[in-house]
Amino acid sequence: MNLLELANNAIDLKSHGDHKTNLDLIDAAYPRPQLRRISPRDSTRSQWQSLNGLWKFAFDDQGKCAHPRDLSQWTHDIEVPFAPESIKSGIADTGFHPNCWYEREFATPPGEGRLLLHFGAVDYRARVWVNDQYIGEHEGGHTNFTMDITAVLNDSGMTKVTVWAQDDPHDLAKPRGKQDWQLEPHSIWYPRTTGIWQTVWVERVGMSYIDHIRWTPDFERWEIGCYAAIAGDTPASGIQMKMKLTVGDRILANDTYEVFNGEINRRISLSDPGIDDYRNELLWSPEKPTLITAVIQLWDNGQLIDQVISYTALRTVSIQRDRFMLNGRPYYLRLVLDQGYWTDSLMTAPDDQALRRDVELAKAMGFNGVRKHQKIEDPRFLFWADVLGLLVWEEMPSAYRFSPKAVERMTREWTEVIKRDVNHPCIVAWVPFNESWGVPNLVETKAHRNYVLAMYHLTKTLDPTRPVIGNDGWESTDTDILAIHDYDTNPLHLAHRYGPEVKLSDLFNRQRPGGRILTLDNYPHQGQPVMLTEFGGIAYAPEDKPDTNKIWGYERCWNLSELEIKYTALLESVNNIDIFSGFCYTQLTDTFQEANGLLYADRTPKIPLETIRLATLSGGLCTPTSC
Repeated sequence: MNLLELANNAIDLKSHGDHKTNLDLIDAAYPRPQLRRISPRDSTRSQWQSLNGLWKFAFDDQGKCAHPRDLSQWTHDIEVPFAPESIKSGIADTGFHPNCWYEREFATPPGEGRLLLHFGAVDYRARVWVNDQYIGEHEGGHTNFTMDITAVLNDSGMTKVTVWAQDDPHDLAKPRGKQDWQLEPHSIWYPRTTGIWQTVWVERVGMSYIDHIRWTPDFERWEIGCYAAIAGDTPASGIQMKMKLTVGDRILANDTYEVFNGEINRRISLSDPGIDDYRNELLWSPEKPTLITAVIQLWDNGQLIDQVISYTALRTVSIQRDRFMLNGRPYYLRLVLDQGYWTDSLMTAPDDQALRRDVELAKAMGFNGVRKHQKIEDPRFLFWADVLGLLVWEEMPSAYRFSPKAVERMTREWTEVIKRDVNHPCIVAWVPFNESWGVPNLVETKAHRNYVLAMYHLTKTLDPTRPVIGNDGWESTDTDILAIHDYDTNPLHLAHRYGPEVKLSDLFNRQRPGGRILTLDNYPHQGQPVMLTEFGGIAYAPEDKPDTNKIWGYERCWNLSELEIKYTALLESVNNIDIFSGFCYTQLTDTFQEANGLLYADRTPKIPLETIRLATLSGGLCTPTSC
């Protein structure tokens, strides 16, 4: 039995919402699942083309080349979208390489209108030429960008794309997450990722086209807000947008709106069924991830000029006193820390099925969510979390130095992250900072505190619908959830430290997990939910395993029976601590030298999935869905 069969046996996909409504949304290749474009003339015809595959490649360690013509020769072939440090790229060079170049030619897709060139992510700074004409640049290693290349196309029928990527491996003032600045990975840091590491693709659009959609579900008012922006030519009149929302065969809305100044901003009222049982049929949750399909058309004086398929969900998350709320009900979070690395391909998943498999495995082990740690994941992962029902905490990769430049970079990229991912119903929390990384003097330095406060309030401004954890781990200022990291693996110690005999005032004034104060002066705990958002970290390191002395973990065990016993006891203890409104166990998979996963790096379970699941759900007054 293979790994996917194991996961599917552990959870009944049909009972978790993988029904016709959600399956209709699935296109295993399309890289932007929240806005899938369909030809206005032929709905069966694809309007996009992947540029993944073999590109010409060369390092430019000294940074001598400023233009493609300056490059004397291409020294390698590289398999895009895998970083040159990875085995899957065909290069596997993990040295220090601050500059590199890419190039490939492709047959220009036929058709009229505009041709857009999309990059999923290029680490860290990219400049792009098309047919030797400079197009533009983008800075930020974790976010997507798009360039209109229509003006530089030629009559040859071929198009050439050249990319220069700059990623200084020693620059600690840029968001870099777990990428190591040393030559070899050490402690909790991993191999670097340079250059293109997510899908590159081109897309045909009309002279006017739907560029961006934002959904804002309102569970209390039983309506869905929709903002849509039109790009390209924007005629002064005659432009209409038609929108049809459905769940299965049921039509929720079918309306037409006039487009003014290149945009619409509407609130779509749905018929409130009133009765909870009927309401629940439309609500999204991990147990029943019902998605609402949206077909959106752009019309110009009676002619269809663009159409896309999107999706949203009726789902609300909030904080009520000391509990996390999902759809107006208390919901106990059982999360697992997910680094999102693969041995041969690093931060890039080997394929789309690998992303789906990670979602399925997390659910099979009894978790209802993941905390994506120090990584902005590929949108395809978020898509599978939406379809299959898995909550996601999205966390910004950290810089490690405080400076005005670091603040500027972080603010710009985090804003792009939120814009890209805000529509995903699976995302239930934003985390701009982790463990004071990038703000190392948070206790003593006012500028560091102001930075965390500014990012908290910026995030709440850009998305007021989700909780924000200002600084996950300790040293909290303003935050919606007080998140604690505590790697004491003795269950009795945790029960004593956070048990019912402990006063909250004593907890926040006296305890120092990791040697850090939990809340800063003038920012006392104000009744927010308390969660243990990193704990465990038990490494399996048998003596006969190669390089066992290099294995890293917060605690070690020498055989799998010991791992099972320790995990079971630890989870039973945490599940029974009433102060916690949720937890996040470290971690989902082994990640290079950090061998504290419940799964090996190839996603094989160390102990049976059902055993892990029973332990994850063990004890306490909390059910798997509520508390």
